[in-house]
Amino acid sequence: MAMTPTAACLLPAEADDFAVPDPDLLFGRSVAMQRVRVTLEHLGAAPIPVLITGESGTGKELVARLLHRQSRVAAGPFVKLNCPAIPATLLESELFGHEKGAFTGAHAGKPGRVEQATGGTLFLDEIGELELGLQGKLLQLLQDGCFMRLGGREELRADTRMLFATNRNLEAEMAAGRLRQDLYYRINVVGVELPPLRQRREDIPRLARYFVSLHGRRYGRAVAPLPAEFVSALQRYPWPGNVRELENMMKRYVVLGGAAELLPLLMARSEQELEPDGEGSVSLKALTRHAVQELERGIILQALAAHRWHRKRAAKALHISYRALLYKLKQNGLQSAPGAHAPAAPAPGARAAATAEEKEVTQ
Repeated sequence: MAMTPTAACLLPAEADDFAVPDPDLLFGRSVAMQRVRVTLEHLGAAPIPVLITGESGTGKELVARLLHRQSRVAAGPFVKLNCPAIPATLLESELFGHEKGAFTGAHAGKPGRVEQATGGTLFLDEIGELELGLQGKLLQLLQDGCFMRLGGREELRADTRMLFATNRNLEAEMAAGRLRQDLYYRINVVGVELPPLRQRREDIPRLARYFVSLHGRRYGRAVAPLPAEFVSALQRYPWPGNVRELENMMKRYVVLGGAAELLPLLMARSEQELEPDGEGSVSLKALTRHAVQELERGIILQALAAHRWHRKRAAKALHISYRALLYKLKQNGLQSAPGAHAPAAPAPGARAAATAEEKEVTQ
C-alpha cells in the first residue's frame, strides 16, 4: 500500500510561527544550554529515538525541529502530533491511520501521522499522556518499524525518525503504572533535558531583544529599546512559563509601546532567588532587606503608572513627601518612565512649570 503524505496534515518545517532561530540565540551562553548543544551535534545524523524533556515553554519543539534539520532526513517532512490534544478514541486513527469502514463515518481510508512522516521525522509531543493501549502499538513500531492501520489487515512498514517530548517525570509515570517500562527504554535511547529559563538568566536580555525585534516587524511597530531597569526586572523574574512566557511578555511590550505598564507587574511578581551557601545557610537579614526593597519598588512603580508618572501626584497617593519620592526614585534607578523616549525640548513656560514641581515639597 502506497504511503503518501497528506499535505494538509503536515506542519511545515519552516513555517513562520515554528521557524528555528539561529543556534547561537537558541542555546545562548548558559553552561546548561551549551551542554545541550554539544549533545544535539552528536545526535543530528544518528537515526535513533530521542526523548526531549523539560518544563512547558522551554523550547522542546524547537529542539526537535533543529534535530530534524541536522538529520539525514532533513529534506523529508517534519510531522508533529500533540498527544493530549486529540481525544483518546481518535488518537489511534490519527497516529496509524484507518481503512474504509473501520468505524462509523470512515467512508475512505486515511493515512496516519506515521505514514505522513515517511522519509522524515515524526515528533510525538507529550508522550507521557499516551494511553496504555496505544503504547503497545507504538512499541511495535519502534521495535521493528511495522504497524497496521485501524481496521486494516496489511502490515505496513515505516521509515521514520522518531522524536519524543514530555514535561512529565516519566520514571514516576512508569512507577505509577501509567507508562510501560519497555516503551520507556525504547524512547529514551538518548535523553535531552532542557533547563528552565530561571536557570539561564544570562540569556534573557538577548532573547528579549530578539522577540521585540521579531514582533516589532510582525506588527509593523517601531519600538523603543529595552530600558536597563526593565531588563534587570526580566532577569529577576522567575518565569514559570519559561521562554514562551518571555515571548508573550515581549509581545505585550511591542503592542503597548514600552515597559511602563509591564514593569510594575514584573516587580510585584518577581522573586530574587537567594541560594544557600555550601553549608546550607542564608542571610535572613539580606533576604528580608531584599524583600522589603522589592516590595517598596513595586508599590512606587504602581503608583507612578497609575498617575502617568506625575511624581507629585504619586507622592501624594503614597503619603510621602515629594522629596522622599525623588530620593527613592534615584535609589532604585527610576529616573524616568520605563520605555519612554527621550523628551523633546520643553515649550516656553513648560520648563518653569517643571522647575516649580521640582521645588515643591508635599508634606
